[in-house]
Amino acid sequence: MSVVATRPSRLTSGQTPKWLVPVIALVAVILGAAIAALIGFSVGLWAIFAFLLFVIAGPIVIGMIEGSRKGKNAFARFLVYGSFLLALIPLVSVLYVVIAKGVPGLSGNLLLTSMNGVTGVHDNAAAKGTEPILGGIYHAIIGTLETTILATLISVPVGLLTAIYLVEYGRGGILSRAITFFVDVMTGIPSIVAGLFAASFFAWAFKDPSMRMGFVAAVALSVLMIPTVVRNAEEMLRIVPNELREASYALGVRKWRTITKVVIPTAISGIASGVTLAIARVIGETAPILVTAGFATAINWNAFSGWMATLPTYIYYQIMTPTSPTAAAVSETRAWAAALVLIVIVMLLNLIARVVAKIFAPKTGR
Repeated sequence: MSVVATRPSRLTSGQTPKWLVPVIALVAVILGAAIAALIGFSVGLWAIFAFLLFVIAGPIVIGMIEGSRKGKNAFARFLVYGSFLLALIPLVSVLYVVIAKGVPGLSGNLLLTSMNGVTGVHDNAAAKGTEPILGGIYHAIIGTLETTILATLISVPVGLLTAIYLVEYGRGGILSRAITFFVDVMTGIPSIVAGLFAASFFAWAFKDPSMRMGFVAAVALSVLMIPTVVRNAEEMLRIVPNELREASYALGVRKWRTITKVVIPTAISGIASGVTLAIARVIGETAPILVTAGFATAINWNAFSGWMATLPTYIYYQIMTPTSPTAAAVSETRAWAAALVLIVIVMLLNLIARVVAKIFAPKTGR
């Protein structure tokens, strides 16, 4: 009599099939939609119920198959994965809305012209379809780039040198503790306070209460950027291994040269990411720009004279004070297109920061 060997089932061998987790996720999505529909359907409720069902049901099923230990491990893993996907929902929804409403407003006229000379008559004609939408964001793009670059030129040297002092020279002294305290306080300063500080300082210095220009806005933005640059650069410098410093000192290299040739190049990738985060933190600020640079409808290339428009203030004015109140949809179209351009600029800055970090990062082997 011959005995036919049979392959043991993966369910009976104490291992979870590969198809089980995707099936649980699919069932959670379906049941989450059904529960959300009973309460009052919305994408947010759907996501929350699907997340809860997936995080609870998945570990229970895995625990029944592989044991309680594997079930607890699966719970932690599903919680991390589910939280990540849940956090992506607002980001994806914002990008979807901005792209859906911003792309129809993009045109060569929008990107290459300003609002100089555009009146409600033009918007009324555009709303009726008798002529295309006139007026663009060229002046606002120029203003945004000027103020952001100036703020970066102010903030990065100050923030990086402060971080170097705290890590390499301060060593927990009274001055370093005071700097750390004030940096933490500056991190929580509301943006409007930074704008009022810059506006009042320049009004006092130049005896002109109505002074508004791009450089004042850059100073206000630098007040917001410096704490972010300091904290990030400080952390990046601290994780540089002390062995690298000691090896440099053993070769007779001076401290300042060790910092510039060993410590900073080792941490440059993280520092560049921190600078990018600081820029992204301020490039969309509206309140400090309104009180420091004002708003203009024409191009202003000189950041040290005259009012200047930026993309955030352009969006604000297009929404709050449409060029034609009877054809507000035209101004809204411009605002959504400007918001999309602002997001693209932030993405490009992130890419540039990654390229810079890769170029200046120390080479690791052959």
